Amino acid sequence: MNQELIMILDFGGQYNQLIARRVREHHVYCEVVPWNKPIEEIKSKNPKGIIFTGGPNSVYGENAPKCSEEIFQLGVPVLGTGIFTFFMVFFAVVFLFWAFVMAVSFLLLH
Repeated sequence: MNQELIMILDFGGQYNQLIARRVREHHVYCEVVPWNKPIEEIKSKNPKGIIFTGGPNSVYGENAPKCSEEIFQLGVPVLGTGIFTFFMVFFAVVFLFWAFVMAVSFLLLH
């Protein structure tokens, strides 16, 4: 049986199981996995979407957990709950800045 998967990356939040239950109530298969799960393993599962669940650590802390940037290159929707919305905005801004710099460099060199 081929099931579509929603993957929940757990950063230590207290609502990870509640979110998983709500997803499953809609007859969608989901797995709760640790935030540091290797990107290769995530790719091999071929999730249709990813949900970040927050934790008690500050995103500004020196030892704050950070997921791989490749998560955002999988081409699937990513939902950040709580403070993890910050991560998504941060990576989007960095990507847009990089794209702008590359476009300007291309125009200047050609």
